[in-house]
Amino acid sequence: PRYRPDWASLDARPLPPWFDQAKVGVFVHWGVFSVPAWGSEWFWWHWQGEHRADYERFVQRRYPPDTTYADFAPRFTARDFQPREWAQLFQRAGARYVVLTTKHHEGFTNWGSPVSWNWNSLDTGPHRDLVGELGQALRESNIRYGLYHSLLEWFNPLYLADKESGFKTQNFVLKKTMPELYDLVLKYKPDLIWSDGDWEAPESYWNSTSFLAWLYNDSPVKDTVVVNDRWCNNCSCRHGGYYNCADKYKPGTLPAHKWEMCSSIDKLSWGYRSNMNIAELMDEASIIEELVQTVSFGGNYLLNVGPTKEGVIVPIFQERLLALGRWLDTNGEAIYESKPWRVQMENSTDTVWYTSKGPVVYAIFLIWPLDNVLELSSPSPSPATQVTMLGFAGTLKWQKSPGKGLLVTLPYMLPSPLPPQSGWAVKLEGVK
Repeated sequence: PRYRPDWASLDARPLPPWFDQAKVGVFVHWGVFSVPAWGSEWFWWHWQGEHRADYERFVQRRYPPDTTYADFAPRFTARDFQPREWAQLFQRAGARYVVLTTKHHEGFTNWGSPVSWNWNSLDTGPHRDLVGELGQALRESNIRYGLYHSLLEWFNPLYLADKESGFKTQNFVLKKTMPELYDLVLKYKPDLIWSDGDWEAPESYWNSTSFLAWLYNDSPVKDTVVVNDRWCNNCSCRHGGYYNCADKYKPGTLPAHKWEMCSSIDKLSWGYRSNMNIAELMDEASIIEELVQTVSFGGNYLLNVGPTKEGVIVPIFQERLLALGRWLDTNGEAIYESKPWRVQMENSTDTVWYTSKGPVVYAIFLIWPLDNVLELSSPSPSPATQVTMLGFAGTLKWQKSPGKGLLVTLPYMLPSPLPPQSGWAVKLEGVK
């Protein structure tokens, strides 16, 4: 069917199934903000938009007088950027898709956009097509490619003039936003478009619905492409493809609509900060807990890293990604292609998160029970019930619990045949 450029029609499009099956993605925030590498990727706005004293002091201390934000661009060298190494790292992290910032709110494009004169990665800084190079490496590794794109640009004179007019004029959209979105789709054929920067203006200004109608009807990716919900100032959690709602969104109950939780290893920023410390980073256990919570509630988990201006993903970020990947090597069966079960979590005694695949139910627990007995109150066992543990050979003994549910005797941990890790998955067959 042809989609019409209105939300009623666009929202009815079924989500291509690859997205729900993928479950795990890596987000990459990289741009001119990676040069000051301080505060966050909102550096330019805090400095020149809000004139925050700490940002003004930072620039005075570190850079020559009269430095402008544009002066940072030549220092964005990407000299050590090895797209194949990135792709290999993301693959080992268990990511099934990767989303790169093609353009953040600063307006600098990480590809040679024909309408971003001298403010793009081919003309200035790296002198490379970052979007294209990463895309090629990901495709070689069979990883889906998502393009993050900000609709607004904080300091673009065309945008500021449109804003002045109360968004009655659309010069910025017609000369910058839309040409770039079409260019990205035609050049790079993305599997996903992660829109952002929508919050200041209505749909009538952004023309999102006509772009999405073209994307779904006539674009080269019409059958596979997935989009999020940030396309206008009241779209979030209501319109588009899957929902992000807010950053780091955590629903308390099972949402009716497919959603994605985006989170960042650096809890204070999405872009790289040269002065981050270990206490400000997520540890392995919290990453796995966030993943498990998200997937049991039907969401996808998109975990962010910010590379340096040279294009290095610092070792502490690599270590966190590889820890996630190792956990998924053992427990991925309970995550990838799974569906939420009738019960998503229980905390009668042990906190347990559930996922399912057809008749098989997975119970994931993050803290090892002291008596080695895992109490599951939600599943109803039958005489044919079989219990195993991912990463452990052999079946586990279980008995009906006095109340309802079952008691599973776990393998003894010390000396352990099981890798020390944060979270284990018990596989239940023949339960209701």
